[in-house]
Amino acid sequence: MDLYLKGKTAVITGASQGIGRAIAKELALEGVKVLAVARNEGLLKTLKTEIADAGGIVPEIFLQNLVAPDGPQNIAKRALSVLGRIDILINNAGRSQAVGVTGPEEPWIESMTLDFDRHRQLTQELLPGLIARKQGTILNITSTYELRSINVSTIAKAAIVMWSKQLAGQLGQYGITVNCLQPGLIDTENTRRIFTADERQAYAANEIPMGHFGEPEDMAGMATFLVSSRAKYITGTVAVVDGGGRRYAF
Repeated sequence: MDLYLKGKTAVITGASQGIGRAIAKELALEGVKVLAVARNEGLLKTLKTEIADAGGIVPEIFLQNLVAPDGPQNIAKRALSVLGRIDILINNAGRSQAVGVTGPEEPWIESMTLDFDRHRQLTQELLPGLIARKQGTILNITSTYELRSINVSTIAKAAIVMWSKQLAGQLGQYGITVNCLQPGLIDTENTRRIFTADERQAYAANEIPMGHFGEPEDMAGMATFLVSSRAKYITGTVAVVDGGGRRYAF
């Protein structure tokens, strides 16, 4: 199936590893010119080489900490400079942040900044161009948020869902789609901080019908479809990639 992505441009945050890296590679292989943004220069360089070796459109890379006060502005400026226009924005950066029921404010401030505020700010920086051209797509990567313990990242990502639905309601008139992509348990560095190999195996056997954690490429396939013109009538929705494991209260 032709997704009609050749010649499109995309900005992806958190693109150096895990889900963001897999999405960047998949889009590049579909002919999209990607600006891959992350903090790890070494991983960004290996991503560029990996895509080139696979025959994809070689991405632009940009070393930028999204949490920096001027992070969204710097990313937007660089994106417009090297890509000329933006067709696709994928807000992917994030990090799990478990906290106690009481405790210091710092983890809350850090995680809400990374997982909600900066995505909103970057989107707002790029929206005028999308609105002027009356086309574009925004995809926000969320997280599992039905947990038994407090995790600031999941709370911020739940806010992303509500914001995305409201954006979709206002931007449809301009031909802009806004969707969310919610992962189940995907085998990334982020989840490996939480689950040992034995714990992953035991949890998957009991809670995931497919019997295993997903791979970043499983997310990338759905992401690529959602940002393509094949999904031009899909907006304001949350797509789930979780192997059937819809009980998240672990």
